[in-house]
Amino acid sequence: MSTAAPVLPVTFADVADAATTLAGVAHRTPVLTSRTLDGLVGGRVFCKCESFQRTGAFKFRGGYNSVSRLTGEQRRQGVLTYSSGNHAQAIALASALTGAHAIIVMPSDAPRTKRSATAAYLECAAEGESGPSRVVEYDRATQVREQVGGELAERFGMTIIPPYDHPHVVAGQGTAGLELFEEAGQLDRLYVCVGGGGLLSGCSLAAAELSPACEVVGVEPATADDAKRSFETGTIQRVHEPQTIADGARTPSIGEIPFAIIKRHVADMLAVSDAELAAAMRLCYERLRIVIEPTGALALAGAIKDARERPDLVRDRRIGVVISGGNVDLPRLGEFFALASEPLV
Repeated sequence: MSTAAPVLPVTFADVADAATTLAGVAHRTPVLTSRTLDGLVGGRVFCKCESFQRTGAFKFRGGYNSVSRLTGEQRRQGVLTYSSGNHAQAIALASALTGAHAIIVMPSDAPRTKRSATAAYLECAAEGESGPSRVVEYDRATQVREQVGGELAERFGMTIIPPYDHPHVVAGQGTAGLELFEEAGQLDRLYVCVGGGGLLSGCSLAAAELSPACEVVGVEPATADDAKRSFETGTIQRVHEPQTIADGARTPSIGEIPFAIIKRHVADMLAVSDAELAAAMRLCYERLRIVIEPTGALALAGAIKDARERPDLVRDRRIGVVISGGNVDLPRLGEFFALASEPLV
């Protein structure tokens, strides 16, 4: 009887192939360091700043890698996705760059900055059988986005590219980790935010190939801890409309494709409170001088939480942190910072 591990739905070879596709299109984002951050964590910290990516988040990587691989006919028929913001922007811009028609299903309460940016990108995308490329809103309280999107896609023969449960999306997101290891070298521990799991699973593939001893850690909001519970039980758990300032992590569950990879390559999963998240976010503004959204601070909040509660895991070690995005809703910035009980430094 064979004991060989099952073949994963995405491999490092797919990540490397995505890097070739994205070369010259996606930004190679900076890796920032800070002596203040090193002192706070107790190790050498390398922050991969996807807040400097096109559309302001890592999502452009997976979005472009997916849309660019569609046939000409598929692009003419149209691309459809559903997202609260960052994946929406990614698919909208990728569609504009590749001449595809697109419909983006977004919640009516999506952050204003993400909604307006998505609409602006779609102005440059192609028209299709359904009319101009556009945003279609839905009500989180009464509608299910997958159902709204599925009905539109069936009606107009469009290709659905979901936010995370898609092999080309996972492979594209993994290029952020690939670049981090190429620049920073071997790491002992890598912290990555997790909502649907696309970024975490993709980065874990890069870690397994380029820094095999690195422990990959997923970080999510405490009120949306479905990925942590899934990791601990070995089966996918769900959560319904969790209340958290990390809007990018308000996913109903982790994706099946990412979860298969996470079970193989992720070492640990953490949950942080909104207060811990806000404190990490404030640190980025005050000391790293970078614009960051709440979801973008999840990984850093996880590293700081470990430094306080499990210091042996990070002390004197080389630590990677993926800053996943910077699309903050500026009118709410004071509200976010107010959640932090006190500055970290």
